[in-house]
Amino acid sequence: MHYVFRLAELLGHTPDRKKRPGTIKAIVDYTGLDRHQVSALLKNEAKYIPMEALSRICEYLIEYGIASASDLPGALFAVKPENFWELLARRRRLEICVGVRRPPEDDSAQTAWIVASDSVLVGELLNGVSTLGGSAKAMAANAQEVNRIPPHPEHLRQQLVWSPGSASDEEVFERARQTYEVFSESKGDKALVALGSIKSNPVVELIYSSVFGGNSFESQDNVATASERSCPFFLRYRDNDPQPPSFCSGRQLSKKEKADQPGLYYETEDGSWQFAGGATRGQDAALVFYVYREPLGQLEMVLSGFSGRATRLLARTLARSADHFWPPIVQDSSIQIGAYIIQFDAASETDEPEDILRTDILANSRVISIPEKVIARRLE
Repeated sequence: MHYVFRLAELLGHTPDRKKRPGTIKAIVDYTGLDRHQVSALLKNEAKYIPMEALSRICEYLIEYGIASASDLPGALFAVKPENFWELLARRRRLEICVGVRRPPEDDSAQTAWIVASDSVLVGELLNGVSTLGGSAKAMAANAQEVNRIPPHPEHLRQQLVWSPGSASDEEVFERARQTYEVFSESKGDKALVALGSIKSNPVVELIYSSVFGGNSFESQDNVATASERSCPFFLRYRDNDPQPPSFCSGRQLSKKEKADQPGLYYETEDGSWQFAGGATRGQDAALVFYVYREPLGQLEMVLSGFSGRATRLLARTLARSADHFWPPIVQDSSIQIGAYIIQFDAASETDEPEDILRTDILANSRVISIPEKVIARRLE
């Protein structure tokens, strides 16, 4: 079992310089600790913590009412997750965000709906978190020996946002921003899981832009080359899809590089872009992406199938082999990132009327990790 230091989480200290005025100075002035030492503690980069330094940090937290003496020093430490489902289950608060659709001609929100495939994915997500992908029973048996229970969220919330095309772009984007900002600014250990792509859930755009720095809801289709895109993966719209402006989606990879087939594309280690699948008959594609800011205890995740069938196949993949999405591709003391493309070769290319009701559809799958250097160069 490994532990992480959560001083940044208790203080609500974020990596954004604009939102952390004077945090380090205040701690240094009160405790007398070295500025670099305090910075390392906030980033969870300290190799060891002297007892004297730990005592002074605890005194500071008590003095300013950030934590009680009875909770310290325990509140400063958390268990490091060791698999995909544990990463989610160890969050104190879990929010699941789903896009809601309604016919453009109907102004009543009472007729809005969530598509069947998203409902299947929500169910599998809840099952995975509550059972740790089927390993909770074994963990509980081991836990009896050390007097603890398997991890699980204490609070569970569902957030609903408008899907593009269900309201004006202004309404759709504003609702997404409000939802994401409320989550980002809330304190404590937390996770936000957004289901879908920009076609159905605009919050995914804000999660991607928070990591890769692209301007959300602004197209990058006219960059000189695809390698200049802020995001290392790309969703090419179908002709009949809602097509909101997006820095990670659009109609072409760059001014000169076309994306002829609707679906998911990703950048490879040599800088070229590959088509993963999507609208191609018999081949579907999905995406799993997450960013875990460990010192903050803050997890953001996107689970996205290009089609409804791909979404249901993704649910099955999570249920059967979530280990494909662990460990994270990028790992350091302050941030961990996982980004995976899943290709599905359907066992049958025929669509039966009852297929939409099936939650057990099968397909051969191949998981492709986005190369570390492709992600890392976009974080610089």
